[in-house]
Amino acid sequence: MRYHLAGNIPQKRHTVFKSPEDKFYYEQLFGTEGFHGISSLLYHIHRPTQIKSIGEPKDVTPKIAVEKNITPRMFKGMNVTPEDDFMDSRKILLMNNDLKMGLAKPRKSMDYFYKNAECDELLFVHEGTGILKTFVGDLEFGVGDYLIIPRGTIYQVELTSENTVFFVLESHSPIYTPKRYRNEFGQLLEHSPFCERDMIAPVFKEPVDEKGEFLIKVKKENQITDFIYATHPFDVVGWDGYFYPYKFNIKNFEPITGRIHQPPPVHQNFEAHNFVVCSFCARMYDYHPQAIPAPYNHSNIDSDEVLFYTEGDFMSRNHIDLMDFTLHPGGIVHGPHPGAMERSIGKKFTEEYAVMVDPFRPLKITEEALKVEDPSYKTSWLE
Repeated sequence: MRYHLAGNIPQKRHTVFKSPEDKFYYEQLFGTEGFHGISSLLYHIHRPTQIKSIGEPKDVTPKIAVEKNITPRMFKGMNVTPEDDFMDSRKILLMNNDLKMGLAKPRKSMDYFYKNAECDELLFVHEGTGILKTFVGDLEFGVGDYLIIPRGTIYQVELTSENTVFFVLESHSPIYTPKRYRNEFGQLLEHSPFCERDMIAPVFKEPVDEKGEFLIKVKKENQITDFIYATHPFDVVGWDGYFYPYKFNIKNFEPITGRIHQPPPVHQNFEAHNFVVCSFCARMYDYHPQAIPAPYNHSNIDSDEVLFYTEGDFMSRNHIDLMDFTLHPGGIVHGPHPGAMERSIGKKFTEEYAVMVDPFRPLKITEEALKVEDPSYKTSWLE
């Protein structure tokens, strides 16, 4: 991310900074990887350390149903059950030691604050609108938005639509844009399929100067613990740095196309340790006179492949509904469904949108996933 500044900050870091009423503001370094990773400096009206009480932790460890999977699978996202509470609505379907992913269908806005203390979060908005409220500002979101929320961010989600669906990914490592699209200064290069203008920083809001009891649910090591703080967490008068939540809309991804079929890495949008996230978007098909637009059969020997279908008609698959997840495990050949290759020849354009996640270590299947699995998928290539 690029440098961003909002609100009021002192001329030099780690120096005295006071309000017009001559009261101290309190500086906080917000960053990861010790003091080596990217960071921001936040300035609070009150000390951000004032814990009044800590509750008993609630275990939210996903229950694994299939520890070692080598079966192609499809999960019907439309059958995932909505819940009133934002955190209760998160249904983890697939996971390994690097990430967790699934769907959330919350029915109500959050009346508490939340902090993931060990994972970056990616929330992709499949349906609905709302506001991601954070201690560094607000992000209004709508369909197609990726919300990238660094670990440690304190936030609330306010829903402004009747139905809301998020594709949820939690990463145990930071989520970045691909290194191959950035120069040695961190700037996105000319051949990158997106640029800094596409990444929207939070809109700064006036600080909330309130004392009382403020519930922050903190998640770490598959436990959620209720912390009660004595001051409102959104009391930041100003901040600057490189570490903050942002949004990126999938329709701002500019696909790279060619005369013949391009491999999935050209669709890469984000990366983290041991996985990548790709955006399949509306694009011109391959323009060689004898091109086959449908993907060729391939084996992901070193990675699983997950696709979440969010908009349009995915041309390489038969009988796919929106909100479906498909999982193709590493080492097993997969490719277009019968008839898809033939149908694709001569086509000029696609309107499909899908999010793809390729983990480099095998995924485990949860009990929540098996509740919504279509068991016929594994044999759906039979002619």
